[in-house]
Amino acid sequence: MKNIKALFLLLALFSIQKNFAQVWVPDNGDGTYTNPIIHADYSDPDVVRVGDDFYMTASSFNCIPGLPILHSKDLVNWKILSYALPKQPPFDFFNKVQHGNGVWAPSITFHNNEFYIYYPDPDFGIYMIKAKKAEGPWSEPLLVKEGKGLIDPSPLWDDDGKVYLVHAFAGSRAQIKSLIVVCSMNEEGTIANNDEVMVIDGHESEGTIEGPKFYKRNGYYYIFAPAGGVSTGWQTVLRSKNVFGPYEKKNVLEQGKTTVNGPHQGAWVQTQTGEDWFIHFQDKGAYGRIVHLQPMKWEKDWPVMGQDFDKNGIGEPVTTFKKPNVGKKHPIETPAESDEFNEPKLGLQWQWQANSQTNWGFPSSLGYLNLFCLPTIKESNKIFEAPNLLLQKFPAEEFTVTTKMTFNTRLNGESTGLIIMGLDYSYLNLRNDNGKLYLNQKTGTFDKKVAESETTPVLIKNNIIYLRVKIKKGGICNFFYSLDDKKYESIGSEFISKEGKWIGAKVGLFALSEKVTNDSGNVAVDWFRVTK
Repeated sequence: MKNIKALFLLLALFSIQKNFAQVWVPDNGDGTYTNPIIHADYSDPDVVRVGDDFYMTASSFNCIPGLPILHSKDLVNWKILSYALPKQPPFDFFNKVQHGNGVWAPSITFHNNEFYIYYPDPDFGIYMIKAKKAEGPWSEPLLVKEGKGLIDPSPLWDDDGKVYLVHAFAGSRAQIKSLIVVCSMNEEGTIANNDEVMVIDGHESEGTIEGPKFYKRNGYYYIFAPAGGVSTGWQTVLRSKNVFGPYEKKNVLEQGKTTVNGPHQGAWVQTQTGEDWFIHFQDKGAYGRIVHLQPMKWEKDWPVMGQDFDKNGIGEPVTTFKKPNVGKKHPIETPAESDEFNEPKLGLQWQWQANSQTNWGFPSSLGYLNLFCLPTIKESNKIFEAPNLLLQKFPAEEFTVTTKMTFNTRLNGESTGLIIMGLDYSYLNLRNDNGKLYLNQKTGTFDKKVAESETTPVLIKNNIIYLRVKIKKGGICNFFYSLDDKKYESIGSEFISKEGKWIGAKVGLFALSEKVTNDSGNVAVDWFRVTK
């Protein structure tokens, strides 16, 4: 009887863990929440409410699938629902790793019973995709405005049927920046016209101003725009009775004396009960741009975000606050992290470094993930250029990743392992060296002038191995391995993780080879678990 009770307890625990993570849960269970609501890199978040459901998207840069769609019932508990961009065009460009390129700050809206996402690619222009359901299928990307350096688009369907688009500029491509313009669009929102009007030049008072979001309320047009820089700035709001201006401006959210640096760039959203909220990010270095939720209200037709602790008329971010009133209570839920690979598809937490190819790997019907050892890079110290790295975001400030894998190597020089990837990287490398398996730690940098270092290899006498990395506060990583999942040996040296190109550090798996053949070894990954 005790064994049966224990079994039911384990099944219940497993069921609970499937619904939310162990390492970061913002819902306090007492009607309050603690920021961040997502301690993971969902950069430049935008949110829309449709009925009783909230949907979020975010920048994805070169990570594929791109444009994540997250779903919530209460603005605090979120899960990954789908991706709107399974492959990124132009395909010949994004079949290769393009660190920092690709999908920059998108916007998501709901119009005429359809979801619209406008997203910028700073090298090609502004794209639009749409769908009847947030989970898809989404339409093929349509280039609505071609040009270099056009970023951060947000549409507005006006009361009179006219359509407008606001956007900013990336100085690295356009050679102009800290400017926000408004242009008109056709009725379908498929063509953005070349009739831009500058509504603000931020050089004098706003530093860098970008990331605009377009709204209308009480006869005013509003442009919410982050200013002052990603890690140091504030939230500026512009308003005007005329869509093309002139616009007044007001600083509505700042760091103040809080620890939340650069609180800005996000979305105003209203609950079905009439409450107003603002979702934004905070740049947290290696952890990426994590997501916060601020209470919001209107005073004299200006938004007031967070709480004005120092009474200077500008809101500051809250840490713990009462949850949004959405009319009912909803269960705790968090974005997926661990993966048992028992489903016939990858978990939604996973992304590749480029458009995925069929031969990189796929789930097996036997309950594991197959990754094939392929020569996608010519030199081992260029692993940051490997498109077939399977990675996920850091989910919390402190966490542990453990994975069980079976290395079915066929050829000399094949390798697999567990990797922390960013502008600096470090990984456990299990390699076939003339028929024997050796494990060591390799560490390097995105700066191609700096050589990769490695520790003395350890002979591994079993092709089944458990690899582990523990991440402590500050992104400090320590690696371990085991042959029985009981006794873990430390290996290598401490590594301080670093953010990637516009993204946070990521953790994941790889399988590589040194030469092209008509067959490849593989690694069978039994599970990948994220724990405290």
